[in-house]
Amino acid sequence: MTENHRSLGATELVLTFTVGGQACGVPVLAVRDVLGPQSITPIPLAPPEIEGAMNLRGRIVTAVDLRRRLGLPARPGGSAPMSIVVEQGSELYAMLADEVGEVLPLSPSDCEPNPPTLDLTWREVSRGVQRRDGQLLIQLEVDRLLAIGEDR
Repeated sequence: MTENHRSLGATELVLTFTVGGQACGVPVLAVRDVLGPQSITPIPLAPPEIEGAMNLRGRIVTAVDLRRRLGLPARPGGSAPMSIVVEQGSELYAMLADEVGEVLPLSPSDCEPNPPTLDLTWREVSRGVQRRDGQLLIQLEVDRLLAIGEDR
Protein backbone atom coordinates (compact mmCIF):
# COMPACT_ATOMS: atom_id res chain seq x y z
CA MET A 1 0.00 0.00 0.00
CA THR A 2 1.47 3.33 -0.97
CA GLU A 3 1.58 6.36 1.28
CA ASN A 4 -0.89 8.00 -1.12
CA HIS A 5 -3.49 5.27 -0.45
CA ARG A 6 -3.06 5.67 3.29
CA SER A 7 -3.75 9.38 3.12
CA LEU A 8 -7.01 8.67 1.29
CA GLY A 9 -8.29 6.70 4.29
CA ALA A 10 -7.83 3.18 2.93
CA THR A 11 -7.79 0.52 5.62
CA GLU A 12 -4.66 -1.38 6.52
CA LEU A 13 -4.70 -4.98 7.69
CA VAL A 14 -2.97 -5.38 11.05
CA LEU A 15 -2.03 -8.58 12.89
CA THR A 16 -2.85 -8.14 16.57
CA PHE A 17 -1.01 -9.74 19.47
CA THR A 18 -0.37 -9.17 23.16
CA VAL A 19 2.87 -8.64 25.05
CA GLY A 20 2.64 -8.37 28.82
CA GLY A 21 -1.11 -7.80 28.59
CA GLN A 22 -0.73 -4.90 26.14
CA ALA A 23 -2.54 -5.15 22.80
CA CYS A 24 -0.21 -4.49 19.87
CA GLY A 25 -0.37 -4.66 16.11
CA VAL A 26 1.94 -4.85 13.10
CA PRO A 27 1.06 -4.54 9.41
CA VAL A 28 0.10 -7.90 7.92
CA LEU A 29 2.29 -7.15 4.91
CA ALA A 30 5.34 -7.29 7.22
CA VAL A 31 4.44 -10.78 8.52
CA ARG A 32 5.82 -13.89 6.82
CA ASP A 33 4.48 -16.53 9.21
CA VAL A 34 2.85 -17.09 12.60
CA LEU A 35 4.07 -20.09 14.58
CA GLY A 36 3.18 -21.78 17.83
CA PRO A 37 5.81 -22.61 20.46
CA GLN A 38 9.17 -23.48 18.89
CA SER A 39 12.45 -24.97 20.04
CA ILE A 40 14.90 -22.07 20.48
CA THR A 41 18.65 -22.52 20.81
CA PRO A 42 20.42 -19.85 22.90
CA ILE A 43 23.08 -17.75 21.17
CA PRO A 44 26.12 -17.06 23.37
CA LEU A 45 27.02 -13.38 23.88
CA ALA A 46 23.88 -12.13 22.10
CA PRO A 47 22.13 -8.98 23.35
CA PRO A 48 19.58 -9.67 26.12
CA GLU A 49 16.60 -9.18 23.75
CA ILE A 50 17.77 -12.10 21.62
CA GLU A 51 16.19 -15.28 22.95
CA GLY A 52 18.17 -17.40 20.50
CA ALA A 53 17.80 -18.99 17.09
CA MET A 54 15.30 -21.41 15.61
CA ASN A 55 15.04 -23.40 12.42
CA LEU A 56 12.20 -22.59 10.05
CA ARG A 57 12.12 -24.88 7.03
CA GLY A 58 15.92 -24.95 6.83
CA ARG A 59 16.48 -21.23 7.51
CA ILE A 60 17.96 -19.85 10.69
CA VAL A 61 15.59 -17.38 12.36
CA THR A 62 16.70 -15.01 15.14
CA ALA A 63 14.15 -15.04 17.97
CA VAL A 64 13.59 -11.63 19.62
CA ASP A 65 11.84 -11.61 23.01
CA LEU A 66 9.44 -8.67 22.78
CA ARG A 67 9.01 -8.61 26.56
CA ARG A 68 12.72 -7.94 27.05
CA ARG A 69 12.84 -5.61 24.06
CA LEU A 70 10.03 -3.50 25.52
CA GLY A 71 11.29 -3.52 29.12
CA LEU A 72 8.56 -5.80 30.50
CA PRO A 73 8.89 -8.53 33.16
CA ALA A 74 9.87 -12.02 32.01
CA ARG A 75 7.18 -14.36 30.71
CA PRO A 76 5.68 -16.47 33.49
CA GLY A 77 7.20 -19.95 33.72
CA GLY A 78 5.37 -22.62 31.80
CA SER A 79 3.91 -20.25 29.21
CA ALA A 80 5.44 -20.66 25.77
CA PRO A 81 5.51 -17.69 23.37
CA MET A 82 4.05 -17.48 19.90
CA SER A 83 6.35 -16.45 17.04
CA ILE A 84 5.54 -13.74 14.51
CA VAL A 85 8.07 -14.21 11.71
CA VAL A 86 9.11 -11.11 9.78
CA GLU A 87 11.85 -10.38 7.26
CA GLN A 88 14.22 -7.47 7.77
CA GLY A 89 16.72 -7.03 4.96
CA SER A 90 17.44 -10.61 3.95
CA GLU A 91 17.23 -11.99 7.50
CA LEU A 92 14.27 -13.66 9.20
CA TYR A 93 13.29 -12.73 12.75
CA ALA A 94 10.72 -14.29 15.05
CA MET A 95 9.16 -11.73 17.36
CA LEU A 96 8.09 -13.64 20.46
CA ALA A 97 4.67 -12.54 21.75
CA ASP A 98 2.47 -13.88 24.54
CA GLU A 99 -0.57 -14.41 22.30
CA VAL A 100 -1.42 -13.79 18.67
CA GLY A 101 -4.89 -12.41 18.01
CA GLU A 102 -6.61 -11.73 14.73
CA VAL A 103 -6.13 -9.74 11.57
CA LEU A 104 -8.09 -6.50 11.72
CA PRO A 105 -8.72 -3.80 9.14
CA LEU A 106 -7.73 -0.49 10.72
CA SER A 107 -8.25 2.94 9.27
CA PRO A 108 -5.17 5.18 9.41
CA SER A 109 -7.51 8.11 10.09
CA ASP A 110 -8.38 6.52 13.45
CA CYS A 111 -4.70 6.31 14.45
CA GLU A 112 -3.72 8.80 17.12
CA PRO A 113 -0.23 9.98 18.02
CA ASN A 114 1.54 8.31 20.90
CA PRO A 115 0.29 9.64 24.23
CA PRO A 116 2.93 11.63 26.14
CA THR A 117 2.56 9.21 29.06
CA LEU A 118 3.62 6.21 26.93
CA ASP A 119 6.92 4.78 28.15
CA LEU A 120 9.92 6.01 26.12
CA THR A 121 10.88 2.48 25.02
CA TRP A 122 7.38 1.95 23.63
CA ARG A 123 7.26 5.42 22.01
CA GLU A 124 10.46 4.67 20.09
CA VAL A 125 8.94 1.60 18.42
CA SER A 126 5.33 2.79 18.07
CA ARG A 127 3.83 4.57 15.08
CA GLY A 128 0.67 5.48 16.97
CA VAL A 129 -2.25 4.09 18.93
CA GLN A 130 -5.86 3.20 18.25
CA ARG A 131 -8.73 2.64 20.63
CA ARG A 132 -10.40 -0.72 20.08
CA ASP A 133 -13.07 -2.18 22.32
CA GLY A 134 -12.10 0.03 25.26
CA GLN A 135 -8.44 -0.92 24.98
CA LEU A 136 -5.43 0.85 23.53
CA LEU A 137 -3.86 -0.95 20.56
CA ILE A 138 -0.26 0.14 20.04
CA GLN A 139 0.79 -0.06 16.40
CA LEU A 140 4.44 -1.09 16.29
CA GLU A 141 7.07 -0.43 13.62
CA VAL A 142 8.78 -3.73 12.83
CA ASP A 143 12.05 -2.14 11.66
CA ARG A 144 12.34 -0.14 14.89
CA LEU A 145 11.55 -3.20 17.01
CA LEU A 146 14.38 -5.05 15.33
CA ALA A 147 16.91 -2.20 15.70
CA ILE A 148 18.67 -4.10 18.47
CA GLY A 149 21.97 -2.80 19.73
CA GLU A 150 21.63 0.48 17.83
CA ASP A 151 21.50 3.82 19.57
CA ARG A 152 17.87 4.29 20.44
